[in-house]
Amino acid sequence: MARLRLPPTLPSFYADLPRRLDVDAPTVAAAFAELDARWPGLYDRLCEHGPALRTHIHVYVDGTRGGLDTPIGDASRVDVVAAISGG
Repeated sequence: MARLRLPPTLPSFYADLPRRLDVDAPTVAAAFAELDARWPGLYDRLCEHGPALRTHIHVYVDGTRGGLDTPIGDASRVDVVAAISGG
């Protein structure tokens, strides 16, 4: 199973959502769908209609920036990063 790491802001919306969890999915989109099945509404916090990643969400699979169609291996590490901006 792949190891998925979420940004620290997401667990504040879902009481039992861990920051690190294992997922069994062939792509990033499938992993997000798996999370949404367990925590309804999570997919919408990560993706826009289309589907596409939200502009402030970045995904890295094994250290390389990816997208929703990026494959995930059994031993992959998937980091979901929320960009922070300010002024």
